[in-house]
Amino acid sequence: MDFKKYLEGQSMQRPPLFESNSFIYWKNRFETYVKSKDLDLWHVITDGDFQPIVQNPETKLDEVISFEKQTDDLKKRLTQNNEAKMVIYIAFPKKEYERIFMCNTTKENWKTLLITRLGNNQVKDNKIDLLVQQYKQFVISEDESIDSAFARFNTIITSLKARDEGYSSKNYVRKFLRALHPKWRAKVMAIEESKDLTSLSLDELIGNLKVHKMIIKKDSEIVKAKVERKSLALKAKKKSSDEQCSTSGSKDEEYAMAVRDFKEFFKRRDRFVRQSRNNKKTFQRSRDYKNDKSDRKCFRCGDPNHLIGECPKPPKD
Repeated sequence: MDFKKYLEGQSMQRPPLFESNSFIYWKNRFETYVKSKDLDLWHVITDGDFQPIVQNPETKLDEVISFEKQTDDLKKRLTQNNEAKMVIYIAFPKKEYERIFMCNTTKENWKTLLITRLGNNQVKDNKIDLLVQQYKQFVISEDESIDSAFARFNTIITSLKARDEGYSSKNYVRKFLRALHPKWRAKVMAIEESKDLTSLSLDELIGNLKVHKMIIKKDSEIVKAKVERKSLALKAKKKSSDEQCSTSGSKDEEYAMAVRDFKEFFKRRDRFVRQSRNNKKTFQRSRDYKNDKSDRKCFRCGDPNHLIGECPKPPKD
């Protein structure tokens, strides 16, 4: 189906174009369109054509009214037979038209279409059983969004309604609540306690759950932001502490170096003092030696330049 034909099918001046892949969707739209135009047309499609007959009062048998005897009102109703058939023909593409053009009445056209697309009663029952099984086994995963879950759920219940109107009275709200993941359990209990599930619509429930999800998401973002700010503050504090420790360590090292230099200075000074003292003692000994030497003299001649053993003079008698 090209885009131009699709747009034409959305016009209020013609019925929706047939969609084989979405028959239930098309069927509901087609029915609504026909009823909006003329209820008698839908009566012709579902119950059969108007017949130009009248009961003979004498024989009590139905007799066909000849065209000459037909009233304007009857002719108008008979015209609706062809109008109803034309509505179907306009909605169908050529391939679908070929399936039904051999039918004599609009009712036969419609019935053939339903059997072709929905199957006979046995096929219909099998499809209903399959949908009922999907309905009972319907669950919502932890990561699935409410919109996605509602779309799946709505497809199931829409198909069920189209094939069995009895399912329209089921409490879909309770089923959807039971299908939610356990992380929703607190919210489910709150809804069950505060709401009347028999009067709560499915759309209202979905809206309530989506609002709750938005609040939870917002709260989560706020908590996450607080944690991030706290983490940054701790990192900044740790960095400052490390810098202080580094500065303190540098000062300690400088102090230790100063102490070592001071000790080294005193060691050198001590060596210098000891050396000076030693030199002083040597000088003192040398001076004493010189003094001692200057006080000595020869006992024979009295000369201080030599001792008695070196005296050149002969000993005295």
